Amino acid sequence: MSVVSSIDDRQRAARLLLRHPLIRSSDADRFRLVRRHAGDLAEWFDINTGWVLHRDSEVVRLDREPATVTDATHPFATKASSTPFSRRRYVVLMLCLSVLERSDSQIALGRLAEQVILAGGADELVSAGFSFGLTSREERGDLVAAVQLLLHWGVLSRVAGDEQDFVRETGDALYDVSRRVLSQLLVTRRGPSTVGGRTLDERLNGMRDRGAAPTDELRNRRLRHRLTRRLLDDPVLYFAELTDEENAYLRSQRAAISRRITELTGLVPEQREEGLAMVDFDDDLSDVRMPEKGTEGHVTLLIAEHLARSGEVIHDVDRLVGAVRAWAPQFAKYWRAGARDSAAAPELVEVALARLAALRLITRGEDTVEALPALSRFALAEPTILGNPKL
Repeated sequence: MSVVSSIDDRQRAARLLLRHPLIRSSDADRFRLVRRHAGDLAEWFDINTGWVLHRDSEVVRLDREPATVTDATHPFATKASSTPFSRRRYVVLMLCLSVLERSDSQIALGRLAEQVILAGGADELVSAGFSFGLTSREERGDLVAAVQLLLHWGVLSRVAGDEQDFVRETGDALYDVSRRVLSQLLVTRRGPSTVGGRTLDERLNGMRDRGAAPTDELRNRRLRHRLTRRLLDDPVLYFAELTDEENAYLRSQRAAISRRITELTGLVPEQREEGLAMVDFDDDLSDVRMPEKGTEGHVTLLIAEHLARSGEVIHDVDRLVGAVRAWAPQFAKYWRAGARDSAAAPELVEVALARLAALRLITRGEDTVEALPALSRFALAEPTILGNPKL
C-alpha cells in the first residue's frame, strides 16, 4: 500500500469515527477500517482532544466528550422522523437506558413501557414537572422514538413485532439487548452517582470536572483539547466566544492545531478576522447542510441571503415571517403545495432559523435574530453580465 493511500485510508477512518462514534462488529466494513488504524487514531485523539478510543472484538467507541454542554442546536432525531427530541423525550430515553441496564437479555416493548412509567414516578422527576403514563398517542410516540434511536445505536435489536403496532395499540415488539453496546454509551469523567450538587449545571460540571491544572504544560494541554474539540464540533469558532486564555492560545497555536486537524480529517482551515472554521468540502461531517434541497432548504437559503444583505445585525422574527409570505408567490412552483399557504410561513421560518443557528450563522432570541459574522458569506451581489447583452 502506498503512503498516500494509507493516509487517505486513515482519514476515512477518522471521518467515519467523527460521524459514527460507536461502530459495531456487525457493521463489518466500517469496523475493519477503524480497527486497522485504531492505534494511530487513539494516539491522535488522546493527544489533541483528550477523547479515549475503546476497541474490542465487538465494538469501537470514541468517547467524544463535547467541548460544551450548553449547545442546544443539535438535538437528537430519529431517521424515521426529523422531529427533534423534546425534553420529555430525552427523559424517556434516559429512563429506557436505566431500565435496560437492569433488564434480561430480551425485553418486550410493553414491558419496557411499564418499567419506564414506574421509573418516571420518582419523586425527583415528579417534582421537576415530569409526567409520563402512555395515556396518549403522543406519549407512546415519545417512547417509540427513544426505542428507534436505541435500535439505530445497536443497544436493541428487533426480534419480532413492530413499534407502530404499539403506537396504534394493536401489538407489541420484542428485542434483544446488547449489554456491550449499552455499557459504552455513557461518556463522562465521573459516574453520575458519585457527583454531588443540587442543580443540573452543578452535576454536569461535576461529571466533567478534571480538577485543577497544577502546571503550565497541563493547562496548555487542556486548552488544546478544548479548542480542538470546538473546531471538530462547531461549524465556526468565534474569537469573541473564547476566554482571554483560550484566545491567546488559539492565536498563537492555530496554525499548528488546524494543520493537525487537516492531516487527520482532510478538513481545510478558513481563517477570518472573527474566528476560525474547518471547512468540509466533502460535506458529510455535518448533520445540518447548507444549502439543501427541498422547500425548507430553499427558504433557509433565502432567509440567510436576506439577513446577510440587509446590513443589520438584529432582525425581528415577525418581519422574516412576512418576508417568507411575500416570497411564496414568486417561488410557488418550486415549493411543495402546503408551504405556499400563508399559515405555513411561521413554521418555515422556525425551521430555517434552527438550521442557521446550528450552523453558527445566527443566534436566536425570543422574538429576534442576531446575525453572526460568518453569515456574510451569503450576501450575494447583483450579477454582472459580461459581453454584449443583445447576444
